[in-house]
Amino acid sequence: MAKNLNILIQLKLFIFACLFANTTYSQYPQVRERLINLPKFDNKFIHYGYFLGVNQYDFKFEYIPNYYSELKYKDIAVAQKKGFSVGLIGDLRVNEYINLRFEPGLFYNKRELIFPEYSDFSRESDQQREIKSTFIHLPILLKISTKRINNFKPFIIGGFSTDFNLSSNQKNLDDNASNVFRTTSQNLNYELGLGFDFYLYYFKFSPSLRGIFSMQNELIPDNNPDSPWTGKINNMFSRGVALIITFE
Repeated sequence: MAKNLNILIQLKLFIFACLFANTTYSQYPQVRERLINLPKFDNKFIHYGYFLGVNQYDFKFEYIPNYYSELKYKDIAVAQKKGFSVGLIGDLRVNEYINLRFEPGLFYNKRELIFPEYSDFSRESDQQREIKSTFIHLPILLKISTKRINNFKPFIIGGFSTDFNLSSNQKNLDDNASNVFRTTSQNLNYELGLGFDFYLYYFKFSPSLRGIFSMQNELIPDNNPDSPWTGKINNMFSRGVALIITFE
């Protein structure tokens, strides 16, 4: 399931990139002069804004070596829930096409793990664990834009971010034996995305689609090393997609 989501996220970004390139190419020969909104907006060395958005997260699992070959278990499934995002924007102009951005925000999300029918489970409820995440999301991003086309400008964006998970349960002494699934309280990610700037009369409006990929193992093992919930997992990484709408 996690591998499929990762492939799906990358496929969405690829399709979006193709549409992005096609739209940009088709716009240039048909550009007509018209009223330009906020003509000097991009000349500002520093400007600010805020963003709103929705997100959806999954997990990528790496299992113990004999998980498939000998134990014959299926993947742990993840029931994904839609979450929300909100935050602020600080933008520093590097040159006409490149901006350095800091976008601190709050990301809330909920996921449900559905385990295979392990022989260690004695109750049906043992197969399900809910994971709530409240991230303080701190990304440093590089935004690379094309030449402005009247009141429209495509861009790609990418960089690194760190998350502080306020709902991680990392310091909780209870574990899955008490129905508490623990994850790390801090995580490091890389991000990739693309979008469009629309210059309106009073502000700039920019929707973008972004992929967020964890680079650190987020799993806190149970106290029992043979735990059916964590004993069969070596590493667990978050994979997410977010639709972000900025107002600057």
